[in-house]
Amino acid sequence: MIEKIREELKSKLSEKRFAHTVGVAETAVKLAEAFGGDTKKVYIAGLLHDMAKELTLEEMNNLTQDVEIDSYMRTSKALLHGAAGAVLAKQTFDVDDEIYNAIFYHTTGRENMTLTEKIIFVSDMAEPSRNFKGIEKLREIMLSDLDDAVITAADLTLSYLIENRKNIYPLTVISRNYIIKEKNSGNSIESVVK
Repeated sequence: MIEKIREELKSKLSEKRFAHTVGVAETAVKLAEAFGGDTKKVYIAGLLHDMAKELTLEEMNNLTQDVEIDSYMRTSKALLHGAAGAVLAKQTFDVDDEIYNAIFYHTTGRENMTLTEKIIFVSDMAEPSRNFKGIEKLREIMLSDLDDAVITAADLTLSYLIENRKNIYPLTVISRNYIIKEKNSGNSIESVVK
């Protein structure tokens, strides 16, 4: 299945986007190994997370017409490509719910994310080709405290949006606050590799 996915993506994505997806998949495997995740699932989710990224907004909306999505997400390719990618991954490769949700929420996050969802959320930002202010901090902590890495990734996203006077999607704030509350109650995920 993995080879079929790679061939499909290589033929449909730009060279830069394909390289990014491979980087996310490989980063996800490292995180899964550190935190006891399913390396095959995170690799597949990493490969597929941006499979709808280069579609038009109209194509994304057509793919997700049967999915409950708010009107704001429907106007943003940056947000909608996660949902559209999840639907496309389900249609094309019959991915399970865990992979579907990791793709769906890889940009926004959500409350009570699974281990796989957290891994893809962080891997998307931390993969090797990314280069932006704050990335070093994220890469430094991601293998020792996944919840802290999710919070840091959300903080970096929010900082970027604020600095550039862009709208903030509420689900990102909600997911960040949920993990902070979870960490403060002692339910955070720490590395199984010490």
